[in-house]
Amino acid sequence: MKQVRKRLGDLLVEAGLIREEQLQEALTTKAPGQKLGDVLLDLGFITEQQLIEVLEFQLGIPHVSLFRYPFDKNLVNMISIEFAKRNMIIPLKKEGDTLYVAMADPMDFYTIDDLRLSTGFVIETAIASKDDIVKAISKYYEMDDSMSDLMEQLPDFGDAEEEKITGEDSPVVRLVNQLLTNAVQQRASDIHIDPQETKVSVRYRVDGVLKTERALPKHMQNVLTARIKIMANLDITEHRIPQDGRMKISLNFHHTDLRVSTLPTVYGEKIVMRVLDLGSALNDIEKLGFNQLNLERFTHLISQPTGIVLITGPTGSGKSSTLYAALNQLNNEEVNIITIEDPVEYQLEGINQIAVNPNVGMTFAKGLRSILRQDPNIIMVGEIRDRETAEVAVRASLTGHLVMSTLHTNDSLGTITRLIDMGVEPFLVASSLSGVVSQRLVRKVCRDCLREEAPTEREKEIFSKRGMSVSSISRGEGCGTCNMTGYKGRIAIHELLVMNEEMKKVIMNKQSYTELKDLAVANKTIFLIDDGLIKVKQGLTTTEEVLRVAVLE
Repeated sequence: MKQVRKRLGDLLVEAGLIREEQLQEALTTKAPGQKLGDVLLDLGFITEQQLIEVLEFQLGIPHVSLFRYPFDKNLVNMISIEFAKRNMIIPLKKEGDTLYVAMADPMDFYTIDDLRLSTGFVIETAIASKDDIVKAISKYYEMDDSMSDLMEQLPDFGDAEEEKITGEDSPVVRLVNQLLTNAVQQRASDIHIDPQETKVSVRYRVDGVLKTERALPKHMQNVLTARIKIMANLDITEHRIPQDGRMKISLNFHHTDLRVSTLPTVYGEKIVMRVLDLGSALNDIEKLGFNQLNLERFTHLISQPTGIVLITGPTGSGKSSTLYAALNQLNNEEVNIITIEDPVEYQLEGINQIAVNPNVGMTFAKGLRSILRQDPNIIMVGEIRDRETAEVAVRASLTGHLVMSTLHTNDSLGTITRLIDMGVEPFLVASSLSGVVSQRLVRKVCRDCLREEAPTEREKEIFSKRGMSVSSISRGEGCGTCNMTGYKGRIAIHELLVMNEEMKKVIMNKQSYTELKDLAVANKTIFLIDDGLIKVKQGLTTTEEVLRVAVLE
């Protein structure tokens, strides 16, 4: 009897990994020639690990995890780096006349034939995730090459010579490109190059947590710093004062912007590069992680014709992403949107964006005054830093404009105190402020190694303190996908304060913070800690992550 091979979509539905309507949605959005598995991954319906397991079952091809796999480095010479990258393939081991390779798509028979003809071996395939293969290629092909080349050639370097650090084939250039490629592949938000007494440490901030990528010898510091400065158009002869610049790079046909900051330290210049991945900028409010009540309230706030909406939180808490998602939602040809930022992080189609330039006297306050003469409907101010900017923003909102901005405060109620502290009159704050979003980013539990467990006594206590109960907590055990951390990706937790008449009266009468808080509670405000604990109950994050960013009162 002939065995009927089931289609991937049906297998995933049968396994309970996706619903029939999700399959239909994926089939309608699928472009010609695009694989269904890739579409389901892009839509976030399944993880790569789940897809691999189903393919493994369907095709009968084993799955291999390349995390800490004992590679035979001699085999790297058998497959060129271009071929490996183009076809997502990496050699694993050789046994007799058989070569074992890991592939992202083991159904790619053309690649298997090419490989058999070029190597003369019988090819046996295994499935590995794209992420795994990309990391392995960069680790075993590129990084070690440029490192060993660099070590050999360094005695000839002397100080940073121009041609040595700009030539495309120069080992320093290759090393810097490799460090940047690795950072983008690992979804790092920042790259830290820290000079120390005996070495130079390279660290990546992945999902909000710094981890050391590698330590480089101290004598490589000058050429490395010079190369990065040249790329960011900074003065390579100036080592005594901080400098700021930016660079645009294209890695594997993917455009990425980097904001570069140098800071003189005791052991040389520390460099931090913020990775602004233009492809991953969130442009949809629905995907920001707002719970249902907050989403309705936020959508209502930004659809008002006037008033100020502030987004607050520390550096790196996703304020810009929320701001850009809101602007994207409001962006249509009927409104004139003007932004003033320092610097312009993401360029948006159809929005007029201005960059602050203090060297020529273009400050936030001066730019704002000019914007008001440009007939705007919506104004976005990158950040309110001083009294002057705050006052112009308040006046702009009182003269019929919707103003959106960010502010560095701990919580939504603290924002009101901060504005008054800056010197804005309480009656102006009360009449102009529409609402405040306070947000933080927490790491998401890795979906591939997630397991449920009973909450500890301490966790039950934390939940009951906030008037909630919890039956199970999700945690990641750690796997190759999440680099054994148990977390992959991040999600925002929010506190949204909507101003009402009672609150405005309290602010005008300069009454206490406690009265404001009582009114916020009466208005069903979901505080940061509460929103975090709701997301713990949903299995999205852990109690430890929430307590890392929010205060339990």
